[in-house]
Amino acid sequence: MAQLEYNQIREKKIIIYDDEPCEVVESHVARTQQRKPQNQVKLKSLISGKTMAATFHVSESAEEAEVEKREIKFLYHNRGEYWFCDMNNPKNRFKLDSTLIGDAGKFLKENGNVIALVWENNDEKKIIKVTLPIKIEFKVKEAPPAIRGDTSKGGMKIITLENGTTLNAPMFINKGDVIRVNTETGEYVERV
Repeated sequence: MAQLEYNQIREKKIIIYDDEPCEVVESHVARTQQRKPQNQVKLKSLISGKTMAATFHVSESAEEAEVEKREIKFLYHNRGEYWFCDMNNPKNRFKLDSTLIGDAGKFLKENGNVIALVWENNDEKKIIKVTLPIKIEFKVKEAPPAIRGDTSKGGMKIITLENGTTLNAPMFINKGDVIRVNTETGEYVERV
């Protein structure tokens, strides 16, 4: 079990807080004149999804959660359930709740691979987070035609991707094009 010093508790780290794995969403080490520095953090429980504030003082540390990364395949989404399978054993199917998937659901692609973070607690393994590749390619399902002289929207239009997600893209993108999307920002990157 790795112990993180108060100033090592940074964004994207996963620590154990109140016996739950929590992702550090924000951290800010503050020094006030008379006091020792402290790290004010915002945590998101990867079990309940709740966000909470916590403060770590110089003398305090946090236990880094032992998390294993495993590649899994996304199969399909139905009524708030996201179904996956093991990469090397397609018969081993399992579902993950939409609260765990969160915003990543917009960019899941059928038969696309994602990374599952698996937390082991008392010999029980549990998937606590799913992370997508930073850039994923999608086929454009719908794109309104570009209207000449319409630059009022900065040359952007709303398109629909093969998985039903909509986003802003440049006017020159057409139905059937394959584009690359940044899954962290949710923005169009380039035409492939």
